[in-house]
Amino acid sequence: MREVAFIKQNKEKWLEFEQVTLNNQKKDPDGLAELHIKIMNDLAYAQSFYPKSKVVTYLNKLAKTSYEKVYHTKRVDKNVILYFFFDTVPLISYNYRKYIYISFIFFFCCFFIGLLSTFNDESFARQILGNDYIDTTLENIQSGDALAIYKGGSNWGSFIGIFDNNLRVGLNMFLSGLLVGIGTGFYIVYNGIMVAVFQAFFYQHNSFLDSVKGIWIHGTYEIFGMIIEAAAGYIIGASILFPGAYKRFESFKIGMRNAFILFLSTIPFTIAAAVLEGYVTRYYNIMPTFVCFAIILFCLASISYYYLYFPFKVAKKHGLRL
Repeated sequence: MREVAFIKQNKEKWLEFEQVTLNNQKKDPDGLAELHIKIMNDLAYAQSFYPKSKVVTYLNKLAKTSYEKVYHTKRVDKNVILYFFFDTVPLISYNYRKYIYISFIFFFCCFFIGLLSTFNDESFARQILGNDYIDTTLENIQSGDALAIYKGGSNWGSFIGIFDNNLRVGLNMFLSGLLVGIGTGFYIVYNGIMVAVFQAFFYQHNSFLDSVKGIWIHGTYEIFGMIIEAAAGYIIGASILFPGAYKRFESFKIGMRNAFILFLSTIPFTIAAAVLEGYVTRYYNIMPTFVCFAIILFCLASISYYYLYFPFKVAKKHGLRL
């Protein structure tokens, strides 16, 4: 469709939307949301077929102005926390899904580099994990408790220390996006390689099953959450580098806001990971293997559903194009 025909076809709808949202005319919440969805669909169409047109800028401004009005109206009768986790976060995850996919791909590329490096260089594990850790762990493997190094301290003390450490890592992932995403990439390279080296090291010393049970009980939420936090960092970097139809500072504000929401959404998983590591992981060697794997599979299924599948359901509910 030619741009002139597109504008002519939708002009009345846009003018109606302006009257409702900009001039504070009354309209029922569902009708207002329906209009907003139509504008979002028109914006997506315009961005695809007329990316340099002024109509994209116009629709961007209209959609931005309407967003708070529409979703503030919807929030009135809803629990704010439930709305945040079951509407706001999934919609942002859907809109920025390509950054989540990129984060996963980059992490696993670094992970495979770490595996190859460890299997091809006997000294690589010591370079990454440190001599003290390697020597202590080798002694623990000989004594029959490969992960004894993680059992020190009280349950509560371990929980606090682990949560504090994981939250700091997540903040670094997120805020490093201010360095146009390069800082976030650095953290992913380091952590992706370190996780791979850890697993490869235990495999080389015939303790792979112990490492899987002892690490991924809490590590599923921890590593998955880290990848989402990295995606938030990439969103910030992209908002600076690729402002699109927005002014660069405006693009940065939008990217920063949405990235921060995505980061906040990982905190419950960070807390859950700390609880599991402080109170469950340390008993991996006395728990039945099927219980360990049941916990791991539940964690993987729940967080995968939330960030990879649920956003599509919410987007469909809101009438967004899939």
